[in-house]
Amino acid sequence: MCGCASESEGPTPKPVTPSSFLDNRRSFLGALLGVGSVFVGGLLSVPLIRFALFPLIRRTTEVKRSPVGAASEFSALTEPVMRTIQIEMVDGWRKTVSEKAVYVTTDKNGQLCVLTSVCPHLGCTVPWNKEKNQFICPCHGATFTKDGSRVSGPSLRGMDTLETSVQDGQLLVRFQYFRQLVSNKEAVG
Repeated sequence: MCGCASESEGPTPKPVTPSSFLDNRRSFLGALLGVGSVFVGGLLSVPLIRFALFPLIRRTTEVKRSPVGAASEFSALTEPVMRTIQIEMVDGWRKTVSEKAVYVTTDKNGQLCVLTSVCPHLGCTVPWNKEKNQFICPCHGATFTKDGSRVSGPSLRGMDTLETSVQDGQLLVRFQYFRQLVSNKEAVG
């Protein structure tokens, strides 16, 4: 009868053995180790992802506006005036200062404009020739008018104008380099 009574009471609970307890603890520790590994791997991948995406997120070189001189001293220009400007470039934590020659002149409408002295053909420095009343490139003979328009030579476009502004009576210019050997003006960098 003993056997019948225990059958009618229902299923008996499975006794906990030391091996099943260790299996549960091992699976918990395995899951904890897996979650911890994913977390640490994610933290370590953040710098790698930022390094890979940095060029897409931020321009590396910032160029500040440089003073050319008082705007009043350029009010009665009859020919282009060369000025040397200091360009401060900030690239990450590194700051460099370089000097570039620019020409202050007037455009066809008589408005003040600043031309870069870099030839749009192959990048030579283009001087103003007073006798011929033109810019003449010494490298390949490209010629440009007083306002930078192309006259002749291998250059596919006129001299490049730079972005200017007047602030507190000072003429400021933002120096840029432009792609050479192309007919349209494309900024580089």
